[in-house]
Amino acid sequence: MENPESPLALDPLDLAALLCSKVCHDIINPVGAITIGLEMIEDQTDEETRVSALELVTKSAKAASAKLEYHRLAFGAAGSAGASIDTGNAEAVARGLFADDKTSVHWAGERTLMAKNKVKLLLNLCLIAAAAIPRGGKLSVTITGAEESTAFRVECRGSYCRLPAAIPALLAGRPEAGIDAHGIQAFYAGLVARSVGMDVSARTENEAVIIEARPLQ
Repeated sequence: MENPESPLALDPLDLAALLCSKVCHDIINPVGAITIGLEMIEDQTDEETRVSALELVTKSAKAASAKLEYHRLAFGAAGSAGASIDTGNAEAVARGLFADDKTSVHWAGERTLMAKNKVKLLLNLCLIAAAAIPRGGKLSVTITGAEESTAFRVECRGSYCRLPAAIPALLAGRPEAGIDAHGIQAFYAGLVARSVGMDVSARTENEAVIIEARPLQ
């Protein structure tokens, strides 16, 4: 009989398929916009329309590039097994993806080399926080401690700030319902946290969503 307190063991093939669906879903919008913009440039003779289409292509290409770079670190196999990643690179891709005219990013923590999977965890927690402020706001990332004592705190505030009810259970690896492409990212973040000996939690407090990862006691 399965222990209800034990995290769910997802079939590796299902995990891979759901993560691929998640990444493709995130990338398809800017890529689709590039296609539309190129078609407009090809079909239109009006110079003003062509300029607008070129602006759409440029903006969408930058968005697609930012998403690909972020997802490469957050989900991919960047570096070899056991490799370390510069947290400065993590900050740069986070600013590239999130910081715009709607969202500001505040990043606090000494720049250092950190175990790859801990960086992957941090970037996944940022994705969860950013999704909680769909209309933009402030995203604050704090890194404390070093090596085995490293801890993360990601906080977001903004209009319509909301933590989906399923997130805490998904992070804990005990989803109350099935896992789909929308929930797989939080479930994966929990898997990565446990792989590096960290406990992750998410809550709403004083109109902010706070996500924390700390070493297991």
